Amino acid sequence: MKLITSYGLLQMPPPCRRCGGLLMNKLRASSSQNASDYDMNALFQILPRDLHDNLLNKSRHAQLLEVIMDLGRLPEACYLGESSRQYLRDTEVSMKELEYAQNAVGEFGEDNRAGIEGTLHRISAIRNREGKVVGLTCRVGRAIRGHINMVQDLLQYGKSILFVGRPGVGKTTVMREIARVLSEELQKRVVIVDTSNEIGGGGDVPHPAIGGARRLHVSEPLMQHRVMIEAVENHMPEVIIVDEIGTEADVNACRSIAERGIMLVGTAHGERLKNIVENPTLCDLIGGVETVILGDQEARTRKCRKTILERKAPPTFPFCVEMRKRHYWVTHRTDRSVDLLLQGKKPLVEVRRRDKQFKVVIERWKMED
Repeated sequence: MKLITSYGLLQMPPPCRRCGGLLMNKLRASSSQNASDYDMNALFQILPRDLHDNLLNKSRHAQLLEVIMDLGRLPEACYLGESSRQYLRDTEVSMKELEYAQNAVGEFGEDNRAGIEGTLHRISAIRNREGKVVGLTCRVGRAIRGHINMVQDLLQYGKSILFVGRPGVGKTTVMREIARVLSEELQKRVVIVDTSNEIGGGGDVPHPAIGGARRLHVSEPLMQHRVMIEAVENHMPEVIIVDEIGTEADVNACRSIAERGIMLVGTAHGERLKNIVENPTLCDLIGGVETVILGDQEARTRKCRKTILERKAPPTFPFCVEMRKRHYWVTHRTDRSVDLLLQGKKPLVEVRRRDKQFKVVIERWKMED
């Protein structure tokens, strides 16, 4: 089957023989289920016993997003979809329970985050003014295969891709799957700059979900840009993957890496491309914005004001993907879309979504809503 997009042609691999394919699918499903059960149990083990049992008895494991434990409040479980928040019991969280969970997890970093070794889960702490932990957010981390097929055709171009979207929409999950596909299927030298150990998981040995990609730890979040440059200078990557580009130093490191011909795959804070354009710290990722004063004749020719905004350089990320929902993404050719946005016009985009059968449907050259 061939999938035509506005950016090119993606040749899908031929189906395997019927009996062999069915057997492999069963093995993969069994292996994935066992790994998933192990990962969930590892998360539940750090919780109080009654919460552990309560969650094990529920059938919504696949929809569980996080467990929240705040001192003096009822513990909650958050799920995807409607009725997303549920109390797990009718008694409040105690300091003793928080201390038990903290001891089970181990040390938190300066960003108040910790992981569970061998898993992709993230535990985030809330501290009081004395530095004691008074709340925990236990975020479920999953390796989901197939999520990448929404943008797999873009990878063949070797161009940098920026993902934007609100928290919880699946950006880190996509980073993980892209790392696996690029390193294993496309045989690229991939290095992940894993600031919070969210992409590669906790512990010294990376989670198998990232395939053959190598992972560099970051001791402090503010050191992320230095580790990005170190990855280039020391490890000769063809691709660098980085989550949560947020500071001016990160942006400068991205531009420096892109200028060396290395493909970048990253995420940034914001729901849409327009948010990046309007963000003075991040706008250099999309080429930067400058004020230009036109002459009288030029302004009349363009039928615009004399003072206008223009993109000042090629974008660091030629592609930008807005993850509006888990199964509804909008893809931009960054340079074209930014130019139109600065002119006050709506860009033409490519809408990528999954239908009821979870097949990817691509609608080309739509006016952005």
